Amino acid sequence: MIAAVLSLTVLGAALGLVLGIAGKLLAVESNAGVAEIEALLPGTNCGQCGYPGCAGAAAAIADGVAAATCCPPGGKTVARAIAEKLGLDLDLSGMADEGPKLAFVAEDLCIGCCRCFKSCPTDAIVGAPKQIHNVLKEACTGCAACVERCPTEAIQMTPAPVTLPHWVMPRPLPAWCERA
Repeated sequence: MIAAVLSLTVLGAALGLVLGIAGKLLAVESNAGVAEIEALLPGTNCGQCGYPGCAGAAAAIADGVAAATCCPPGGKTVARAIAEKLGLDLDLSGMADEGPKLAFVAEDLCIGCCRCFKSCPTDAIVGAPKQIHNVLKEACTGCAACVERCPTEAIQMTPAPVTLPHWVMPRPLPAWCERA
C-alpha cells in the first residue's frame, strides 16, 4: 500500500515538473495591445464584425486592418474606448447606436424549430423542439445572431428595459445639479 502511494506521488511530482518546464519553454508570446483591446470588447464572440470572435477582431484592430467601429454590439462606447486607447481620431456621426437591445420571442409566431438557440453564442435562448422558446434576459448580449436564423421572424430585437441595477444618469446634468 505504501509503495503504491509513494510511486503515485513520485510519478505525479515528475509529471508536474515536466509540464511546468514544457509550459515555460513552449509558451506562446502574445501582443499585450491585442489583449487590452480584447478586454474593451464586449466578449460575446458573436461574429457581427466579420471576424471569428472578439480575439480575432482585437487582432485586426491592433494590426490596423479593422476600424475601431467594427463592433456593432459594443456601439459608440466601445468605439470611443478603442480609439482613445490607440490614439485615433474617430468620427462617430455615421455610426448608429440605438442602445442595448435584447432578443424577444413572439410566442404566437414561434414554431419551436430550435434554429435560434443553436445559433446563440451565450445559450440565452431556452426551449425544446416543437415547444415555444424564450430568451433569458440576463444572458442575452444583443448580438442578434438568432434573428437571422428564425424562419418565422418570431424574434425581434427590443430595447433593454431600464432597471435599477442598469440605470445610468443621463448626461449632461441639469444646471441645478452642478456644483460651483
